[in-house]
Amino acid sequence: MTWTVLACLVVLAVMLLIYGVGIYNRLVTLENRFENAFAQIEVQLKRRYDLIPNLVETVKGYMAHERDTLEAVIQARNQAVSGLQQAAAKPGNPQAMQALVGAEQGLSGALGRLFALAESYPDLKANQNMAQLTEEITSTENKVSFARQAFNDAVTSYNTYKQTFPPVLIAGMCGHVVDAELLEFDSEAIAEAPKVSFN
Repeated sequence: MTWTVLACLVVLAVMLLIYGVGIYNRLVTLENRFENAFAQIEVQLKRRYDLIPNLVETVKGYMAHERDTLEAVIQARNQAVSGLQQAAAKPGNPQAMQALVGAEQGLSGALGRLFALAESYPDLKANQNMAQLTEEITSTENKVSFARQAFNDAVTSYNTYKQTFPPVLIAGMCGHVVDAELLEFDSEAIAEAPKVSFN
């Protein structure tokens, strides 16, 4: 009789261990998915950041006396690059995500001022390089928006699974304590691609 009870307890312990391992593996899988989704955002933001110096160089010849605006764009771009590096080191980290959001808001504001000033320069509006860069930036903004949605969906799946029972018990024991942060922009001007027209 005692061997039967002992065997049942061993089988039960093994089943619980296998179930716990399954929960842990699912948490890791979901975490990897949102980290991969953030990598897609990172690719698009790096592309955007790489376009900005070209944009400033193109504009510089036409707007030489708007030096403060051009410097503000470059400074905002550098802060955004730094914010992206922090967020890429640990996607979903609340502080890193907020730093990225703040830096992106600053960059979008600086770019918005630059584009508004560019409207006053007919020769600049007719410049082929300016038109091409504007189109590429707008296209990249759209790609960022799609990648951000995929990231937020993956984060929501991770957080939801982690908060359910019994995964909530395993998550705490395995280091999955803090919920991953969504990447949400407060300003509609950032959340949506800028509407820029040089026609």
